Amino acid sequence: MKFRLVVALTAIALTLTACGSKDAKKADPKASERDSATLVERSPLTGLTLKNGLPNNPVFVVKVENTDNGAPQYGLNKADLVVEELVEGGLTRLAALYYSNLPSKVGHVRSMRSTDIGIAGPVNGQIVASGGANGTYKKVQSAGIKVFSEDRGAPGFSSDPSKVRPYNRLINLQTLAKKAKTTSIRGNYLSWRTTAAKATPAPSAGAATSPASKTATKLDVGFSNSTHTRWALKGGAWQRTNGHAASGQDFKADTLLILYAKVGNAGYLDPAGNTVPETIFEGSGKAMVLHGKTVTDATWTKGSLKQQITLTGKDGKPISVNPGRVWIELVPKDGGSVKIG
Repeated sequence: MKFRLVVALTAIALTLTACGSKDAKKADPKASERDSATLVERSPLTGLTLKNGLPNNPVFVVKVENTDNGAPQYGLNKADLVVEELVEGGLTRLAALYYSNLPSKVGHVRSMRSTDIGIAGPVNGQIVASGGANGTYKKVQSAGIKVFSEDRGAPGFSSDPSKVRPYNRLINLQTLAKKAKTTSIRGNYLSWRTTAAKATPAPSAGAATSPASKTATKLDVGFSNSTHTRWALKGGAWQRTNGHAASGQDFKADTLLILYAKVGNAGYLDPAGNTVPETIFEGSGKAMVLHGKTVTDATWTKGSLKQQITLTGKDGKPISVNPGRVWIELVPKDGGSVKIG
């Protein structure tokens, strides 16, 4: 069954408006009937209205290289939501989620990690990767998550002639979608604020009216001593200042979510002998929500790897996120750092 959210009935509001003034025009019964019968479909990844209805494709979770070796990153500007996660050697990798737009060129694609189970799980995402360790395959498959990997014959992969392996793999999501089966989506990735029939980001509205709110226009997120992602608020959106995206193809975030999470051992070493970490993307931890200049301290909760992320303010009230594009930073609880300015 496809995931759907129904817009509230408007007939009552129209009737009250008509009765409020002698000069007011009577509501058009036919228009009210049309409005009340309208079914508005929203993206579970952005909370925004899908003008053409639900896509006939699953959510693809593409693993993207996030170092100089893999630059430039292609297709991030078409992603609906992005998660940055810790990998071995203190580096990070991106999980870019695509649903409403399927670019013909995304990359450079790298291997998956067991952390990706908690990233893909809430929306039945199907992981797209160049490959993965045997132990990772077993964990992901045991979790019931579909994987499209190049090393196991997935379609749509190609080579970037300007790069060398393993930093040269690209994926055409339009080609892949022809072979992928659409699956049901459990629900929203986050708890979206729904204040109007036409859902659009509200630049002047914060994620919450919490007493813990402050302001910022710059952000430094540290995953390790060697890896920091730096952000600046430009034109109402948060943009990386040290990112690796191709010109004009970086992700502009309406909202940044900083989630502090425990990091465990994935149980194996990479070819260089580094311990491979696994971010435990379930349970709860401290969080920060940045929307516009507003920074709100919060607590995140995720009952299981496949459940929705929920946010609670310092006052104990639920926080709803403004519809729009979100970038999630999965910061190590121990060893990670966040500085706002």
